[in-house]
Amino acid sequence: MKLSKDVKTKFSKLGISSHTELALLIPNSYEDYRLNDKLIEHKHQLIDATVESVFRAPNTIQITFFVHNFGHSITGVLFRPKPYMMHQFSVGSRDNYYGMIECKQGQCSIVMPKKISVVGDIVAKYKCGLRTDVMGRLIKKELTVEKLEEEGIPSNIAQTLLALHFANAEILEQDELDTKSLEALKFTELFSYMKLLKEKRRYFKPLLSVNADYTTWAKSLPFVLTEEQVKTIEDIQNDFIKDIASKRMIVGDVGSGKTMVILASAYMIGTAKSILMAPTTILAQQLYEEAVKFLPNLKVTLVTNKSKKADLSEYDFIIGTHALLYRELPSAALVMVDEQHRFGTKQRSVLEKLVSEGQHLKYSASEALNAESYKKPHFLQFSATPIPRTLAMIESAHIDVSLITTTPFTKDIDSKVIHKNDFKELVQHIKAEIKKNNQVLIVYPLVTQSEVLEYQSIEEARAYWEYNFDNVYVTHGKDKEKEQVLLDFREKGSVLISTTVVEVGISLPRLTTVVIVGAERLGLSTLHQLRGRVSRTGLKGYCYLYTNQSSSERLDKFVETKSGFDIANLDLKFRKSGDLLKGLSQSGNQFRWFDFAEDVKIVKEVKKSLLLE
Repeated sequence: MKLSKDVKTKFSKLGISSHTELALLIPNSYEDYRLNDKLIEHKHQLIDATVESVFRAPNTIQITFFVHNFGHSITGVLFRPKPYMMHQFSVGSRDNYYGMIECKQGQCSIVMPKKISVVGDIVAKYKCGLRTDVMGRLIKKELTVEKLEEEGIPSNIAQTLLALHFANAEILEQDELDTKSLEALKFTELFSYMKLLKEKRRYFKPLLSVNADYTTWAKSLPFVLTEEQVKTIEDIQNDFIKDIASKRMIVGDVGSGKTMVILASAYMIGTAKSILMAPTTILAQQLYEEAVKFLPNLKVTLVTNKSKKADLSEYDFIIGTHALLYRELPSAALVMVDEQHRFGTKQRSVLEKLVSEGQHLKYSASEALNAESYKKPHFLQFSATPIPRTLAMIESAHIDVSLITTTPFTKDIDSKVIHKNDFKELVQHIKAEIKKNNQVLIVYPLVTQSEVLEYQSIEEARAYWEYNFDNVYVTHGKDKEKEQVLLDFREKGSVLISTTVVEVGISLPRLTTVVIVGAERLGLSTLHQLRGRVSRTGLKGYCYLYTNQSSSERLDKFVETKSGFDIANLDLKFRKSGDLLKGLSQSGNQFRWFDFAEDVKIVKEVKKSLLLE
């Protein structure tokens, strides 16, 4: 829809770009300019009045009005009046005035009366970047059911929204929005956001379309893939067939078997080449070892900062860290990024561009199929941080999403909130686990001492653990040797003292216990990631949440909840959706009406409306 220059300017001042967004700027109040013959206390009212007298005191102006619609006189009071206000009240003149009616000891007055020229209307008041009268005229001229329908808003919702701007007596009686209006606002807010996501999506020709079968490979595995692993692999298989370069995010809980999805994808691409970027050398090494083991027919190589520069074009599957960004990469039909949130958008797109072909142009879905000049690899990004299902549904407007919510085997982990008086018992537990040749991880909130925080730091606590236990290893985020420390600990360690640096990364098969100090300071998703480090090979696991708080509903709920996706929904309920959205829209705009935790039904309706289902 083409906007006039004047409307464009006004939209710009309001920070909006569509009539749908205009409809969402609902009034913050209404003024009732209809004449009533009955005086109502504690309510703003319009009076048709003649000024009988005006008295000026140091900080007030007092006016006597004869009110024709009431049939008697009342007093008007202006506090701290501005000079121009005097001119509105000349003795003998008859006008309409609007103000709050207050009564004390049988005497009624109208507080801060103002002269009104529009009579008989209910006028909406806005808090926005435009003056109320300018905003009123813009709404009157621009906001119509037809224009909202043109932008995709269903007729019934458009009518409900308009009723909020062009109010009737019924709306004035309400103290808060009714369910119908609230549902319409939620729908419109989400519709506007998802439409924007959909429009931002760009389509490209793939470097390769391939109709590949993974079942022969799956049958060769020494275990059976879970239903959700199979469903995700089939999603990817269908992506590879299309004549559009796919872009898919695979979100799986800790230990859900995303590695097998990565390997299946590389297997289906085969000798057309796949590249995988992982955030740490340890992760890259682990994925490389798995690839060598389960993809015997592909030539696999590992690229890290320590790798010698070699010709990568002879390999089918190239696995590496961000060191890949500084190598000459062959054209590859598939690019994958593991733990995608650990890389910036720029790093991810650099990797994609390195293996793309032709002039860089962006296409809409319809243009992409005719565009021969620029081809992109299929792109898969993996995340071990479960997101709320609602968020996954919303994101699907911009990128295809697959969720892996189950794990190949059920983890047996006991979670418990502990306090200072439980410390002796905790030490006994740790000794018992070490005796069984198991390992223990203790996560501290800080590396060095803090005057603000009431918990010990790594530096303060390490002496106790090193004195009382053998084979104690220490590392943290700023430690340049952290990857080597983790590798040494995996082989020889009993106790690892660390910050949340181990939240994602190395596989520690003998780790059975994690103790998180100051657990209430961490997000539930981070706690879940740390808990996910233990019991990776089916051993009995323990997660202790150490807190100085006497009680915490958040931690109690966490202890009862096992699934990462349920944890993500729990996180939403406790901290609302603002910070989640920052990762989504980059603008940090919180939804004003839509509630992530409650409004799944509305997401489905919006997806249907935008033809995303």
